[in-house]
Amino acid sequence: MNFKKVYLIFGLFLAQMSFAQEGVAVYSDYLSDNYYLIHPSMAGAANCAKIRATARQQWFGQDDAPQLQTISFNTAVGENSGVGAIVFNDKNGYHSQTGAKLTYAHHIKFSRSDYDLNMLSFGMSAGLVQSRLDETEFDPGFDPIIDGGMKQKDSYFNVDIGASYHYLDFYAHFTAKNVIKSKRNLYTDIESSNLTSYLLTAGYVFGLNDDVWSLEPSLMFQSVSETKEKTIDVNLKAYRELDFGRVWGGLSYRRSLDGAQYQLTPGSSVQEQYMQYITPIIGVNYKSFMFSYTYSYLTGDVKFDNSGFHQITIGLNLNCKRDRYDCHCPAVN
Repeated sequence: MNFKKVYLIFGLFLAQMSFAQEGVAVYSDYLSDNYYLIHPSMAGAANCAKIRATARQQWFGQDDAPQLQTISFNTAVGENSGVGAIVFNDKNGYHSQTGAKLTYAHHIKFSRSDYDLNMLSFGMSAGLVQSRLDETEFDPGFDPIIDGGMKQKDSYFNVDIGASYHYLDFYAHFTAKNVIKSKRNLYTDIESSNLTSYLLTAGYVFGLNDDVWSLEPSLMFQSVSETKEKTIDVNLKAYRELDFGRVWGGLSYRRSLDGAQYQLTPGSSVQEQYMQYITPIIGVNYKSFMFSYTYSYLTGDVKFDNSGFHQITIGLNLNCKRDRYDCHCPAVN
């Protein structure tokens, strides 16, 4: 057995095991003031309309390395509604997908004034995704599944649903992605029609030093229905209020709850490794503009490459309301 190939395959497996999802893959970009990207109930929840664009590149110097680009927009409509749209392009080796989603959200406000935040939100996104598989460089050999020399593509429709709750400095989100069973005819009969995954996020923002500083710990749990894969994010962000806006930074730690076995050398003992990412993040809000940069690094003995995963997010806030909620709630204020 060629153990060099085993290393590469295992490294790819670790890097993608929690991210090989249909639709917009869940990385750490939601921490860049971009919760709407993964939670449809956040459409129109903020005091401003938000435009966000992200670009992610993994493994610089590697051919056909994974990359993702997204553009999203969401805004409030009236007092209790929000709408949004997402367009994305995701490429991973010979597989790629392009899609768009449209979102509607309804917000129920329990507070008696516009200053106290106490809001329950429900949202639904409907999307169309086209998946493509480029087999033009494949050698079919003796494998009947590989046609070779072909470019296959298939499209499917799916729906995400979710709910959010904000109470002053506390927030929680739950989303079920791809709730409709949709099977593509891209990988013959071996592919499951169950593409559903679940996301649960919760956090609290603490005001410090007369609210000049804020500290935000949060957690996110992911579960993939078909494969039973589970991951958890542990996040901590700090904010500093300035005259022109806000600067912030943080650290995210992602760990898979499912391990994979491997051997470092032929004949050595079998070991188990869990996917682990460490992601520092920095950002700035300057007046109506937002910019952030994240760098994710995969830890462990076996990995595909020593370089990290780079991601940039730029954003613009529009039509902001003059009055803000009286809380430490940067995602909505």
